[in-house]
Amino acid sequence: MVDKTAKEHLAHIAEAMKDIDFVMLNTHTRAGQIGARPMSNNRQVDYDGDSYYFTWADSLMAKDIEKNPKVGLSLQGAPKESGAPGIFIALEGDAEIVRDKAEFEKHWVKDLERWFEDGTDTEGLVMLHVHATRCAYWDGEDEGDFVI
Repeated sequence: MVDKTAKEHLAHIAEAMKDIDFVMLNTHTRAGQIGARPMSNNRQVDYDGDSYYFTWADSLMAKDIEKNPKVGLSLQGAPKESGAPGIFIALEGDAEIVRDKAEFEKHWVKDLERWFEDGTDTEGLVMLHVHATRCAYWDGEDEGDFVI
C-alpha cells in the first residue's frame, strides 16, 4: 500500500460516502454503555470531516451528547461487482447540538420531511454537527487509519 496523506485518504472515503445513505451514530450513554442509532447520511457528497444529522432535542441520543460529545460513526458500502466487500468506514469525533434554524437550512434535504413533517420548523428539531477527528477504513483493496 502506498502511503497517502490525510487529505488523500479523506478524498477516498468522501467518494465512497456518496453512495452510503445511512450511518450508525454511536454515543456514550449515561450508564457508560455504547448506544448506536441509524441516522440518514443524506449522501453528503462534499464530505470534509463534518457530518450533519437531524434528530429530536429530547431524544436519548441528544441527551447522551450533551453529557459526552465524543461519538463514533460507522458506515458500510455495498459489495463491489468484482466480489470484493464494500468499504467499511469508522469515524471518531466530537458532536455539537445545533439549534439555529438558519444552520438547519444549509443541510436540509426534502427527503427528511418523511421524519420531520414541518421541515426546519418542526417543533423540537435539532441538528447534530459531528466533526470527525480520526478515521479508519478498509475496502478489500485499500485501507487507511488517519487523523483528520
